[in-house]
Amino acid sequence: MTDSPSEAELQLPREVWYLIGANAIVALGYGLVAPVLPDLARHFGVSISAATFIITAFAVMRLLAAPPTGMLVQRLGERRIYISGLLIVAVTTVACGVAHNYWQLLLFRGLGGIGSTMFFVSSLGLMIRISPPDARGRVSGLFAGAFLVGSVAGPVLGNLTAGLGLRAPFFMYGALLIVAATVVMVGLSKSELAAPAEPDELAVTFGVALRHRAYRSALLSNFATGWSLFGLRFALVPLFVEEVLDRQPRHVAGLALAAFAVGNVAVVMYSGRLSDRIGRKPLLIAGLVLSAVTTLGLGLASSLPLFFVEAVIAGAASGIYASPQQAAVADIIGKARGGTAVAAFQMMSDFGSIVGSFGVGVLAQKLSYGWAFGVSGAILLVAALGWLLAPETRD
Repeated sequence: MTDSPSEAELQLPREVWYLIGANAIVALGYGLVAPVLPDLARHFGVSISAATFIITAFAVMRLLAAPPTGMLVQRLGERRIYISGLLIVAVTTVACGVAHNYWQLLLFRGLGGIGSTMFFVSSLGLMIRISPPDARGRVSGLFAGAFLVGSVAGPVLGNLTAGLGLRAPFFMYGALLIVAATVVMVGLSKSELAAPAEPDELAVTFGVALRHRAYRSALLSNFATGWSLFGLRFALVPLFVEEVLDRQPRHVAGLALAAFAVGNVAVVMYSGRLSDRIGRKPLLIAGLVLSAVTTLGLGLASSLPLFFVEAVIAGAASGIYASPQQAAVADIIGKARGGTAVAAFQMMSDFGSIVGSFGVGVLAQKLSYGWAFGVSGAILLVAALGWLLAPETRD
């Protein structure tokens, strides 16, 4: 006889709940900033490609900071790196709000990528280490669900405060990051799980993990996620809504991004639980294929209501495979130290963001928005093929 969901959730380590709370706060602020960031760049009179490159700069710095962050996490512990990263992003986000030109905005946003990598790698590494083996999918679902709840609320809050101007969300995000840093500092101050690893503790390095075919498939699918989520949705959807569907991004683009998150949060926690029962692979393949099809359909949308419906379905599709993907990486690393393997996993998402934000911008400008969405869907299909050839990771 299995435990009820409420009884099982009480058995999770308390660190899980602190990180889930902080994750929701971070996502709330990110959801505030994401819809207006390309528009703020366009406010300085730059092209579509230059506006989307703001997303690229953030991802580039995250990519470059990932390897040293993985080593720092193993030496200094997750808590210190997490708090330091949150504070760095808080300062640079406020600086974005007072930027006087495009180049200042680009510089401050790029520096914020360093802090973003620090708190993301440290939190994900800790979540993997403290997750019970038979609940890795559920913990991954809670972790992703908290971020998505914040992502839903963030654009809605941004839409309600649109009258305050393009810069106000950056100041609000900075304040929220201070709150998140406080939550982590207090909640994990005496945690043994967040302490630095012992020198003789078992480690799963990037080289060791790379020998596993499922880990290589996870790298590929996370690249596809970075391309389609950060490169396409956050960089191009606000401009698509404004320039193709003839709507003002400050009033509608935030709701368009929220539609993705609504569909995602509706299934992401359930898919995590389901992957603990039936395995990671079936959900990964199904989610990636459905995500590919719906991404292609988004580029063919001819009206705002149709775009919203397709966005909800696309969000649900990505939610099907998001939790199983993270759980599969947790299966491979287990209870060992995996700072560099986790950092490499994150790097593939950032690499996808870099190539994707630049690629979709060029495709939209040189060919059409439809081509940008179509190529993104094809990349997701390739990732599905990778998992089709990979072994199941759940024991």
